[in-house]
Order: sequence, then structure tokens, then C-alpha cells
Amino acid sequence: MNATRKCWTLAVLAVVGIALVLSGCTTGTESTAPTGPSPVSPQAGTVETPTDVKIGFIVKQPEEPWFQNEWKFAQQAADQYGFELIKIGAPDGEKVEAAIDSLATNGAQGFVICTPDVRLGPAIVRKAESRNLKLMSVDDQFVGADGEFMTDVHYLGIAARKIGESVGKYLYDEMGKRNWNIDETAVCVVTFDELDTAKERTDGAMAALKDAGFPTERIFTAPEKTSDQEGAFNAVNALLTQHPEPKRWLVCGMNDNGVLGAVRALEGRGFNADTIIAIGINGTDCLVEFEKKSPTGFWGSILLEPKAHGFQTAEMMYKWITEGEEPPLDTRTVGTLITRDNYKEVMTQQGLLDES
Repeated sequence: MNATRKCWTLAVLAVVGIALVLSGCTTGTESTAPTGPSPVSPQAGTVETPTDVKIGFIVKQPEEPWFQNEWKFAQQAADQYGFELIKIGAPDGEKVEAAIDSLATNGAQGFVICTPDVRLGPAIVRKAESRNLKLMSVDDQFVGADGEFMTDVHYLGIAARKIGESVGKYLYDEMGKRNWNIDETAVCVVTFDELDTAKERTDGAMAALKDAGFPTERIFTAPEKTSDQEGAFNAVNALLTQHPEPKRWLVCGMNDNGVLGAVRALEGRGFNADTIIAIGINGTDCLVEFEKKSPTGFWGSILLEPKAHGFQTAEMMYKWITEGEEPPLDTRTVGTLITRDNYKEVMTQQGLLDES
């Protein structure tokens, strides 16, 4: 009986010993195997498996050339880094909310957005946080409930005031080259003060003109009710009815479309390329003017940098997700003057026109 019990005990110990050896081998393999950072939630911060990265790019007016170009260059970033880009048009707050939900449902880790209304900023931030999505705004900076810019949200936009100032300077310089009589000239500024970046541009242009010596009393604003060509056309028509005396006009506004609307209104009153110097901002909505056989009053535009706004924001978001490299809170771009004479060369250099 004792011999049997002894043999049974030895057998049990042998089995346990083998199990311990096997367990120790398994533990050793796990502890010495190469390991990388484990994927974590996007908000927490550091790494996602690159092949699984999905990034949204939401724009307010997907039909506009500017946003088409942003998407184009963001897609170049996606192709270069190997992530999936999800492009969504969202012209109002309801569609923005639905877009964010859709991105989260489809496994995105973050998104870039040009919001249709800067006052949606706080709601977008809350929605992104609730969905565990990284967030970066582009073009139009979010505005908080207190009416101030939300400087704690990562943003890439233009140096709006400086660009406006460059418009004013170019207008004044071109007027001088043409030897226009300043007493017979007036300035038409198409304004849309409801949008902060628009106000910065037009305020900058007016300030530069005044600093250069243009009489303040002959700088007139034409507030547009809608930020499109029709809105500018109607606003400038009203202004021209009030001020029919100027023989020549300098024209500026927040973008190409506003300035184009102003030029069309002036043409309707008999003005032309000899009596109008108009400079827009964007450089992508005015190409038809430069391609016309004969020059129009639309003399130039400040070409902004959709490549930076598209490629760079997408790249920043990718590196934030995969490497934990947080983007700067505020990044600004500046533009380049284009005219009929140089637009093809400049836009080709910036990847906006084919070299052919």
C-alpha cells in the first residue's frame, strides 16, 4: 500500500514538473519576443497600426474648386502614407454631426474639418471627444460661445490679415503704375463681416490702402448678404447707385467670387479693364477670367495654398495618430499674387496645373 502510494505521488510530481517547465518556456517566449507600442485609443494618444488608419476630411462646400483641391492633396498624403481618406461634404450643422458619427462607425481615428459655421466649434469638439476622434480644423477657425477664437483646437489656416494687407498694397502699386488720378478713383470693398477671417482680409486691405496714402473718405464698403457672386453683385450695384461719381475703381473682397461679382456689377455700369483694378483671394475661382481672350477688370488674385491645407493637415493627422506627434495648435499660410501673365507658371509649380 505504501509502495503504491509512493509511486502515485512520484507520478503526480512528474506531471506537475512537466507542466511547470512548459509554462516557463511559454512565459519566456512572450517576454523575449519583439514588441512594439500597443494600439491605443486615438484620444489617449500614440499609435495605431498604419494599415488600419482612417482619416476623415469634411468640407463645407465640396463643389468649390478650393475644397476639391484640398481633397486632391489630402489624397496624395493618403497615397504616400498608406492610410484611407474618407471625404465628406457637410454644408450644415446637422450634416456635420452625421458625418462625425459616420466616421466613428467606419473606424476612423481622426478628422480634419472646414466647418460650415465657425460657431459650431464647441459642438464639434464635444462630438469628436464623445466619439474618441482626434480633431483638426482647417481654413475657418472655430469660435467659442464667448465669441473668441478657440485657440485650444488644432488649426491650420491663412494669415488673413497679412493677405488682406498684400491685396491693398498691390492695388495701390498697380494704380500708381497706371498713373491714375487718385482724385478720380475710389475703392470698393466687398465685405462679409459675419465671418471673422473674411473681416480680417478686408480690414487688412483697407488698412494697407490708408497707410499708403489713399483717402479714407473714398474707400467704400459693400456688405454682401450672401457670400457668393450674386451677393457681391447686388451689394456693389447698390453702392454704385449711391456713388456714381468715381471714374475708376479699385476692388477687393474676401475671396475671388466676391470680387468677380463686383467686377460684373461695374461692367454693367460701363467700367472695363481700363477703369477697374480688382484683386481677389483664393486664386482658383478666377481662372476663367485669365483665360478670356481679352483682359477684364479682374486683374489678379492672391493664390492661397490648398496643397498645404490639404496635404499638410492630412499628414499632421496621420502622424498624430500613428506616432503621437501632436500638431502645432496654430499654423498659418500666406499666398502668392497671380495675374494673367504668371498664373500658369505659379500654379504649375504648386501642383494645381499639369505641366502639359
